[in-house]
Amino acid sequence: MIPILGLIAGVILGLILQPGVPQFLQPYLPIAIVAAMDALFGAFRAYLEGTFTDKVFVVSFISNVLIAAAIVYVGDQIGVGSQLSTGVVVVLGIRIFTNAAAIRRALFHA
Repeated sequence: MIPILGLIAGVILGLILQPGVPQFLQPYLPIAIVAAMDALFGAFRAYLEGTFTDKVFVVSFISNVLIAAAIVYVGDQIGVGSQLSTGVVVVLGIRIFTNAAAIRRALFHA
């Protein structure tokens, strides 16, 4: 119940305050979101398989976001940021769909 209340409070605060993303972070936000989604899908899969641990989830979440952002940052510095962004999205997208397939199999036994 506490996570649901926290989610509702966060959505309400976001709608009221309408926070913005600084200009220098905007290129990294989509990559960070995809990396975070990968960690969330992986956590849900682990939960369904009975192997979820909160420590692994937190480390995976933070490291996914930081590594993905670092790869894109290095790409920006050497002039190939869009290519590395595409690569990160493709790799994480494959992982997300792999986890989604495993979740579907676990939930629907199909």
